[in-house]
Amino acid sequence: MKKSLIFTLLGVALVVALTSFMSITTLVKGLFSDKKASAAAPANAVAPAKTLYDFTVNTIDGKPVALSAYRGKKVVILNVASKCGYTPQYADWEKFYKEHKDKIVVLGFPANNFASQESGSNSEIATFCQKNYGVSFPMFEKVSVLGTDQAPLYKWLSTPALNGWNDKTPTWNFCKYVVNEKGELTNFFASGVKPNDAEFKKAVGI
Repeated sequence: MKKSLIFTLLGVALVVALTSFMSITTLVKGLFSDKKASAAAPANAVAPAKTLYDFTVNTIDGKPVALSAYRGKKVVILNVASKCGYTPQYADWEKFYKEHKDKIVVLGFPANNFASQESGSNSEIATFCQKNYGVSFPMFEKVSVLGTDQAPLYKWLSTPALNGWNDKTPTWNFCKYVVNEKGELTNFFASGVKPNDAEFKKAVGI
């Protein structure tokens, strides 16, 4: 076997090993993270380099949507999954959306970053959400919410130089980011926080 081929195979093996290690590290960190953790923009937060309105994303059926369409409303951004212990939160957020959608919109972004709990296609996810939870809030194409392939929106949400203050990436499925009527990030909430929790209600002003 030629040396070049050996080095190539060793390189591939190393990449696979590193990827597996990173996946396990992410899994462990998620499992032991505080599921009720939260963070809020400090009073001295710097002006963000971008706002929510600078992004265009695709709906779950592939149609581009400029997020500037939500200007003037608060926005709650969720990374969702179909096979997670938190999946029943779909019902909580659907109820919240129906009650408050005139002032607050909920946006769902399927992601397969945690324990492969969202492995389906976009069409399968859409069918699951409608059939099991009657989801009517806007759902978008599956994205990666952390790592080297992190979606631009989630890079903004978790990079202080871009959003002005926050460095928290999702620690598991159903983390929440709250954006105000000006498109500025104001709050982060971990997976265990639900719409009726006092701290969340305070963050969205209800």
